[in-house]
Amino acid sequence: MSLAILMTNLYSIVVFLIVLSILIIVHEWGHFMTAIKLGVRVESFSIGFGPKLFKKVIGGVEYCVSLFPLGGYVKMAGESREDCKGAPDEFHSKPPECRALIAINGPIVNFLLAYLCFVVVFLIGYPDFSTKVGQVMKDFPAQQAGLLVGDRIVKINKQPVTNWTEVKKSITNPAFDKLDLEITRNGKPLDLTLVPRFEEQKNVFGQKQKTRLIGIVPADELVSLKYGLGQSLVLGFTKIVEITEMTYKSIYFMITGSMSAKNVAGPVMIFKIIKEAAAMGFNHLVFIVGVISASLAIFNLLPIIPLDGGHLLLMAIEKVRGKPLPEKMDEIVGNAGFVLIICFALFVFYNDFENIGLIAKIKSLFIR
Repeated sequence: MSLAILMTNLYSIVVFLIVLSILIIVHEWGHFMTAIKLGVRVESFSIGFGPKLFKKVIGGVEYCVSLFPLGGYVKMAGESREDCKGAPDEFHSKPPECRALIAINGPIVNFLLAYLCFVVVFLIGYPDFSTKVGQVMKDFPAQQAGLLVGDRIVKINKQPVTNWTEVKKSITNPAFDKLDLEITRNGKPLDLTLVPRFEEQKNVFGQKQKTRLIGIVPADELVSLKYGLGQSLVLGFTKIVEITEMTYKSIYFMITGSMSAKNVAGPVMIFKIIKEAAAMGFNHLVFIVGVISASLAIFNLLPIIPLDGGHLLLMAIEKVRGKPLPEKMDEIVGNAGFVLIICFALFVFYNDFENIGLIAKIKSLFIR
């Protein structure tokens, strides 16, 4: 391995650990600050799990960095029912609505970080493909109309297009039966007319749907779309809603079996994504941080113990019943949730290793 490759990989690992640490600190800070504000005594704040590599006590709180960086935790006094002695500064001495606020503020702060990232990206330049054609598919309307690789689409039906998202919207717009394209070829203007055709394709959720196509693929050329502050604030919120909606739809379709669970990315694939984003530039990296932060918030709100959403569900049941579940039932629910999360983590790691080809290499050692 050359020194350049070694330095690149080292840089990628450092960026990955920094991004991961920011996401963990932000999430746990939401729990930590809310607990402090509500009078709950915090005993420790850890980045990572397992053996402690570094620790320092400040103001009665032990701050530490632990060996395994894939998460973190805030340990509060009286956090479990069996450890609660009834002191007013213990977690389980607080009413369920206070405990729910502590639980939910971790994901909320992750949503806020994601929103801030998206706003910054829209301000400094949102990455998208340009309108340059990178591939023309055989026997599709684009080829039949004479469109060539390297052509740049300037207008569709007299409406200017500046990025590939606008090109796709114009192509799929059912208001026009035909498309009048204004393009530039080798710097010279040219007009083409074509009629899109319908093809049955799978969408991002694995469902078949008819889509208007003309048979073109964008070139590997990026543009940065910059917006003003007001529009960036709106677009940042729109992006949060879009990611949240898409994620929950994906979860639903995976549970019902209409979408493959192999689309789930774990730490290995996230490292790969962050590495590629960092190589593409600062705005790409910030955008990916926003996506991961929003995804972390969404995942943590799932109603499964030990996730925040699982604790919120138990607190809601407690509020409705007027008392918590029996301790034995609480323990059963907690253990079942923990086993489910472990199984999910193992599946995600297996999926990651399969996506990078490691599983195939291992199989090849035993199957000739």
